[in-house]
Amino acid sequence: MIHTNISLILTLSLLIWGSPFVAKLIRIPIPPVEIILGSLFAYTGLIGHNEYFDLIAEVGFLYLMFLAGMEVDLKQITKSSKVMIQRSMLFLSLMVFFSISSGILFRLNTITVISMPLISIGLLASLSKTYGKEQTWIRVAFIAGILGEILSITALTVFDAASTTGFSIALIIKIGYLVLFIASVYLLYRFLHLLFWWFPELKHTLVPKFNISDQDVRLSMALFFILIAVMLSLELELALGAFIAGMAISAFFHHEKKLEEKMSSLGFGFLVPLFFIHVGSSFDLRSLMVEGVVSGALLITFLMMLSRILAAIVLKHISGSRDALLIALSLSMPLTLLVAVATIGYETKLLDILSYYQLILASIFEILISMVMIKILQTKREEG
Repeated sequence: MIHTNISLILTLSLLIWGSPFVAKLIRIPIPPVEIILGSLFAYTGLIGHNEYFDLIAEVGFLYLMFLAGMEVDLKQITKSSKVMIQRSMLFLSLMVFFSISSGILFRLNTITVISMPLISIGLLASLSKTYGKEQTWIRVAFIAGILGEILSITALTVFDAASTTGFSIALIIKIGYLVLFIASVYLLYRFLHLLFWWFPELKHTLVPKFNISDQDVRLSMALFFILIAVMLSLELELALGAFIAGMAISAFFHHEKKLEEKMSSLGFGFLVPLFFIHVGSSFDLRSLMVEGVVSGALLITFLMMLSRILAAIVLKHISGSRDALLIALSLSMPLTLLVAVATIGYETKLLDILSYYQLILASIFEILISMVMIKILQTKREEG
């Protein structure tokens, strides 16, 4: 047992350190590389089931949702034009319609159909670092993505509750808890916004600009775990609490620019890679030989990307057809939420093993195809 744990620790350490070099060598993003490496090393037996690894991978997922929340700029949404908000909502509505319709048309698993319209901006954050936040398509993608992710996480919370309680009074009570929680968060946000307006120095007291005790990181981590504890007590989806904690940090302490860098370094340097490696280790490479896994994953990938590209037609009047296509591609990578739904569905036996493998593989295909297409479109723009 001790030798197994030592082997696991050494393997994970090498994967965390070495995956960026592999990603640079084969020129694809780091997350899918970590998933692929996790699957390869699990196949060789160097990574196996371990309760501590499972736990820290879960923390890594929640921390990734926390970082995604920190990317949310509420001021950017509130200051956006009505046309931009309306177009973004229309894009999301059409995307949901096309996704669900195509899923039903091809008679996909119900959980698969539910997961197809999900939106996540986790990987959009890495695109903004690569191509710059000043890009028009990045800004529009963030607005549509933020709205989509909030709705997606809310839907994930309801789905998680329904999968454990079924459609009963208990589900209605949980939804009531969710509505009450969101209303309480909104009221608390308005109160704190007013409080910091009257006493602006309070922000610098809580998060001082120059300090040697890393008070900003301590406050962020405290809020992260407090909201997770609240969601645990309410028996709601923990990802929602982590996401809102990140939004709160972004909303009230945006004056401290280095805070986001500090939190990202901790996440993308340690916790998040462990989550992606864990996702890969849960995917059995031998399943690629099972009939229907690869073809089903490619079908899901095609339908999800197509639904976003068709819906993006309503965005082409904002900054052109190429930007609309880039927005659609950048929002075609809901890796974290797709994996979360697949995991919940499989653990509650609402999703069979074939559909589970299809969703995990589709999440990898989406990243590879979308990232490559975005790079090609951006390269052509720069050459033009």
